Parts: sequence; structure tokens; C-alpha cells
Amino acid sequence: MTARPISETVASLMPRAKAELAELVAFRSVADPAQFPRSECEAAAGWVADALRAEDFQDVALLDTPDGTQSVYGYLPGPAGAPTVLLYAHYDVQPPLDESAWISPPFELTERDGRWFGRGAADCKGGFIMHLLALRALKANGGVPVSVKVIAEGSEEQGTGGLEQYAEAHPELLAADTIVIGDTGNFRVGLPTVTATLRGMTMLRVQLDTLEGNLHSGQFGGAAPDALAAMIQLLASLRAEDGTTTVDGLTADAEWDGLQYPENEFRQDAKVLDGVELIGTGTVADRVWARPAVTVIGIDCPPVVGATPSLQASARAQISLRVPPGQDAAEATRLLTAHLESHAPWGARVTVEQVGQGQPFRADITSPAYTSMAEAMRLAYPGEEMQASGMGGSIPLCNTLAALYPQAEILLIGLSEPEAQIHAVNESVSPEELERLSVAEALFLRNYAESKKG
Repeated sequence: MTARPISETVASLMPRAKAELAELVAFRSVADPAQFPRSECEAAAGWVADALRAEDFQDVALLDTPDGTQSVYGYLPGPAGAPTVLLYAHYDVQPPLDESAWISPPFELTERDGRWFGRGAADCKGGFIMHLLALRALKANGGVPVSVKVIAEGSEEQGTGGLEQYAEAHPELLAADTIVIGDTGNFRVGLPTVTATLRGMTMLRVQLDTLEGNLHSGQFGGAAPDALAAMIQLLASLRAEDGTTTVDGLTADAEWDGLQYPENEFRQDAKVLDGVELIGTGTVADRVWARPAVTVIGIDCPPVVGATPSLQASARAQISLRVPPGQDAAEATRLLTAHLESHAPWGARVTVEQVGQGQPFRADITSPAYTSMAEAMRLAYPGEEMQASGMGGSIPLCNTLAALYPQAEILLIGLSEPEAQIHAVNESVSPEELERLSVAEALFLRNYAESKKG
């Protein structure tokens, strides 16, 4: 098999892909109405639906999911008897954080240093464009040889589980022989990679209350219990001195036995400042793919500007715990909740609220679909062999799909390689990576269809 006609077609489509990605990035589709209007997500969903209709998808629908967001579905029938492949991406994005820290506006796709910058460019609006490019290339070179279902989720970044609940209530909708999740990434640019494991996650909000109201720190400080000081002490209990996650009862010593992540490369990818140590023990791969990791992602406390000499009566924090394969996210939630309740100092009143949860996932990379993907990636990336790595992030839908369709093979690919800086300021996508992965996906669909004819 040659990749040339497909690769030439994808190359010719890249200017259109850039223009479409710019349109999609322009929607401020953060699925949190407390931060951005719901209308931005609705407009992005409408754009995705229109794009599917333009590619002759049938049954295109905006699915109202239980968490109040919309997922977009479409079906493209293939030849009689052809297998069905589900292509997944999500159009919702992380908040832009400090917009002033972006070199270019976060919701304006900007080309710089050979990359396209914008929130969602890689995670995961670019993933939807990747699916479109692959299908268009096949259409121009003999047709799409499989039946295709596309689902574009509207709340993946919030972890609120709307699509998982919808799929469980409508199990026939997303049924497929193979599922391609376009929301992970290569180990690094130019190295074709499938993701073998994902960590799960749990998200908790914890509030500490110690006083009926704020007090003057000079008059009462030294005896009155300060809720913010209590919160600092409580959060510190979640890590050992070397930074290892220490949640009572939660195992944190698993080892990763696959592709390794050299420490010098990790330091560069993570942009760790000179002289600052990495945290935890074991190899980097152990720490980011095989072990739990707790992160305090937000604290409600007085800002420095305008601070007054007061003892705080209440404090609140949001905590994310990444849960590795082999551990249960519900049990991790129970353990983390118990840890927070038992480690609060001075008898502070503790309230814990769960705001998100997803199970870890392990793919079977020995399955036949991976053979088809390996050949496709070999052609799309000449001179390179497909690698398998872990990924520290979470895609809760994977376990729902695996449970609903136990015979389906699930492959994870995508555009979120380290340089993409997803979830951070100045997120970007490599157009070369978008092009090559689109070629790989198109060749995979062709390979997969051929493998099923026997």
C-alpha cells in the first residue's frame, strides 16, 4: 500500500483545515456558565453539526445530555457489510486562564514559529478537524470504506459525565466495531504514538469553617483558629516532603514497564525552572502514568491586593486526584474524602463535595485494530514505528464505551504532544502533526476495512 494519494490530498486540504480550525477556536466554548455564556458552547455545537451535514452525514443531532450540555452526533453509512468505526473528539475547552499571559489572543488562531496557537487548537477542536481531514481524503480517493459515527462531546473538560450518562441511556447510539478517540497525543512531535493507558480522576471541593465571621488578626490572632491556615495545613498533608502523593490508604508505588520518559526531556517539556527539583520518586513514567497524583487546582482566599489584617472564618479549595490504571476512582474518592475529614486541624468543620469523577483506562494494544494502525502510522511517518505510551490525563468516556461495547477495540491518538501545552496558556497545535495524523487515520480506516473483508 502507498500513502501518496492520501497524503497529497490531505496536504491540499490543509489551508481549508486551518480556516475551519480558526472558526472553531473562535468560540469561547468553556462548558461552565459561571465563566462563559452557555451560548458559546451552543454555537460551537452548531458549527460541528453543520460541518457533519456538509460531509453528508445522516441523523445529525444535538444531544441534550444530563449535565446540561450538548454532544453532537452524526452517521455516515459505508458500503454494505462494512464495519462501523466511531470517531470521538470534544469541542469544549479549558478556560484560557490569564488571557494577558497569552502572546496572542486565546480564541484567535494565530500562526507563530511554525505552530497554530489558540485554546482548543490541540485539545480537542483540532481532533475534530483531524477526523474531517481523514474522511475528506478518503472521499477523494475511492470513498470511505467503513460506516462512520462521529460524536463530539460538549463537557469533557469539566468531567461532569453528561455524555457517559447519555450513552448508558441510549446504548445503541454509539455501538461500533472499533472506536478511535482523537483526544490524546504523540509522545513527542514526529513520533507516532498510541496511548495504552489513561489515569482516571476525581475532583473534590473541600471547605473548612472555624469562626462565625472574620476577626481582627491583632486582637484575636494567636488563639483564634484561622480557616485559611487550617486549609494550608490540610492540603500539605496530601504530599510527603519529596512531593509524593500521600492519601491515607491509597497505593502510590506502581511501576511503568513500557516506553520511558527521560528526566531531562520531561524537565524541558514541563519547563521546570533551573535548580528546581522534580517531585516524587521512581522514574518519570512511574510518576506521571502509573501512580496517583494530587493537585490543588484552586483556593478561595483573599487576594494580596486589598488584603486586610484579618483571620479568615472560612476557606475553600478544589482538589484533583489522578487515579492510575489498576485503582478504582470511586474508592480513591472515598479515601481522599476520608483523608480530608480526618486531617483537618483544630477540629475545623469539614465539608467535602464531589464535583467530578472518571475511571482509569487500559487499552488492549495487541488487538487487530492496532495492527492496522501500526501499518498506517508507518506510512504516515516514514522511518518511524508506532510507539505505545501512557497518558496522565483522563477521558472518562473510555470506560463507559468499553463497558457498553466489550467487543469493540478502542484506539487513542491525537494532537496533544508536549509542545502543545494543553490546559496552559499559549496552547498550540503542530500543523505537520495534524497533517500526518490525518493521513494515518485515513490509512487506518482503509486498512481496517480490508482486514474485515476476510
